[in-house]
Amino acid sequence: MSSEDKAERASTVRTALRVEYFTIAWMIVEAGVAIASGVIARSIALVAFGLDSVIELFAAAVVIWQLKGVADEQKAREKLALRLIAVTFFALAAYVTAEAVYDLVVKSKPETSVAGIVLAAAAVIVMPLLFVVKKRLARRLENAALGAEASESLICGMLAAIVLVALGLNAAFGWWWADPVAALVVALFAVREGFEALEDASGGED
Repeated sequence: MSSEDKAERASTVRTALRVEYFTIAWMIVEAGVAIASGVIARSIALVAFGLDSVIELFAAAVVIWQLKGVADEQKAREKLALRLIAVTFFALAAYVTAEAVYDLVVKSKPETSVAGIVLAAAAVIVMPLLFVVKKRLARRLENAALGAEASESLICGMLAAIVLVALGLNAAFGWWWADPVAALVVALFAVREGFEALEDASGGED
């Protein structure tokens, strides 16, 4: 690799790190507001969205850890991190499913959450933009971990849209059941992501 190529790669890595630092800052705010708003409004969909944000935060931290690591250690770090992420996804799915089913059985009616609606609407805009930027950087760096984390950003945006619709239906029409149903959709996404993380972690092993 020429000195110019090395310099360009180093510059791209620095850009990727800045994007991941922004992701972590955003996820701290997103998780805090979503979980707090969900608890106040008794919205399991918002709480689930907040917990998913915590997982996304962890995934971004893993990518930073990998980008800053020694090249020989990066593959082992990636496999361990993916297994840990899979466990958190399964734990999230179990909790959300149990709580959502309970809310459906007892007909627990969440209150309207203006903060939750604003947060979800913002995430619908921000997360797809992060996905595009991260995917472009992942291709330039040929970094599978960054590419996978970019997909998580897109999924986070999709989940935000689902939660936004549920919150809107509850606020506009009093459709309380839309909230736990949206939470179950989040749980399904979490299970799928958990299995994909395990598959990625086992990839390339003898």
